[in-house]
Amino acid sequence: MSKGQYVIGVDFGTDSARALVIDGHSGVVAGEAQQVYRRWTEGKYQDPDKSMYRQHPLDYIEALESAVCRALDAAGENVRKNVVGIAVDTTGSTPCPVNREGVPLALLDEFSENVNAMFHLWKDHTAVAEAVEISKAFSDYNGTDYTRYQGTYSSEWYWAKILHTSRTDRDVREAAWSWVEHCDWITGLLTGNLVPEKMYRCSCAAGHKALWHSAWGGLPSVDCLSGIDPYLGRVAETFGTNVRPADHPAGRITPEWAKRLGVPEGTIVGGTSLDAHAGAVGAGIKKNVLVTNVGTSTVDMLIEHAGVLEGKNLKHACGMAENSIVPGYVGIEAGQAAFGDIFAWFRKLLMWPVSNMGLVDEKTARAIGDRLIEALTEEARLLDDESALTALDWFNGRRYPNTNEFVTAAITGLTLGTTAPQIFKALANAAVFGLKRIVDSFRNEGLRIDEVIAVGGIAQKSPYIMQMTADVLGCRVNVSATTQACARGAAIYAAVSAGLYDTIEEAQEHLCEGYTRSYDPDPVKKDAYEKLYAKYCALAEFVERNTGRSKDGGGRG
Repeated sequence: MSKGQYVIGVDFGTDSARALVIDGHSGVVAGEAQQVYRRWTEGKYQDPDKSMYRQHPLDYIEALESAVCRALDAAGENVRKNVVGIAVDTTGSTPCPVNREGVPLALLDEFSENVNAMFHLWKDHTAVAEAVEISKAFSDYNGTDYTRYQGTYSSEWYWAKILHTSRTDRDVREAAWSWVEHCDWITGLLTGNLVPEKMYRCSCAAGHKALWHSAWGGLPSVDCLSGIDPYLGRVAETFGTNVRPADHPAGRITPEWAKRLGVPEGTIVGGTSLDAHAGAVGAGIKKNVLVTNVGTSTVDMLIEHAGVLEGKNLKHACGMAENSIVPGYVGIEAGQAAFGDIFAWFRKLLMWPVSNMGLVDEKTARAIGDRLIEALTEEARLLDDESALTALDWFNGRRYPNTNEFVTAAITGLTLGTTAPQIFKALANAAVFGLKRIVDSFRNEGLRIDEVIAVGGIAQKSPYIMQMTADVLGCRVNVSATTQACARGAAIYAAVSAGLYDTIEEAQEHLCEGYTRSYDPDPVKKDAYEKLYAKYCALAEFVERNTGRSKDGGGRG
């Protein structure tokens, strides 16, 4: 490759889009910018009480244009004219109903304010009942177990969201020719290829969320999907067969978007993936290394050759998809439905008097909130591990192992002498123990994990949590130096798609940033954490057995 070639990665997160422009040879950042979603920031199209979270396509379009243009402005004209590739990643599963031309219904006048016509954000849980129905149908269709590689089907995923909306909004059902994942739609928008049957569909979203797999020749059987609801069969028939890995170029940018972004005509648009998977690539994932993307929730990822996984039953422990994360491997994904969200909840709880009683001015309230978690961490660090309370991390259900969206969190051991730092410490333990359950489930099935790479805000900002993670998992935890792992991963997709490298692994050697800090397990802590983990597991068993609702939707307790 020659020098002076630049690539752009755009990461569409939950609240904003981030654009990163890097030198395709050295990985040095030339420019970056972030743009929040205006309507989302205003609180539109979301109802937390109903677990409904929708986003308007205009938020994505506006954020894409603003973030990329400002990142290129920061990089300078010489960089701008030498851009050779662009690729994106997005949250997922975040599908949207589209018409025959691939236009999101929310961009049509008659649906412009209809939340069901918008993108259904990954954390939308309105389809819990439909997920149970789909999981039952998929688990045994004429002897085929379509859940073999993913486990219990989730309300966060493609088919569940489609089924729920098609049953609750007849106008959308009749108008929606198909449904498209956010990552695929943005890629199609940039290339001008939006027709659902013909557009690029990434193997990551197709495999992990729509259950595309070579074992059954693509999507689950149209007959199976039609048996759940005829509309699902129709969507399957419009899905097309152009499922490709993230290193596969999706096409060239349209003249319109080249002009809007200020990049050369003919710029390659690279393949795409879900955000956490791009983050794993940007952090430097390789065999026997687990990447945990620690944010509001977590996604924990490994890659392995298909032959090594042959005969292993991992559907209780994780989801697997061919050619996801790194092409040529099976991408293995698990995760926790809440991690950073747990601490955000506790902060909000403690801040209630300050925020709602007018005791201090707004500036002072912000200052108190900014200092709160830091102060709790300092105090929690001084507490005796043996006296800790026991808590569960299931504030948003449990993704893995053994997915159950009906379970809830709990705290035991409370007394009138319990303090806020003690509760904080119990919540921190619970968050890390949830990760340990996932790691143990991998190891128990014979998967090798030598070390962990942690990415995300908590990894960068909380030595307390990272050291606890190393102590609890019993292995080294490396904190990725990149602050934009997902956008960097997307830029790597762009670099390979544009022909600067032959493989993602080769591109990673040149474009990943290494680590800022490594944490080794403290052997002195081992016994204490094992005892606390045993209490965590006992509480988990009790709560799941005696409270809430079971995975199949039946009542308990």
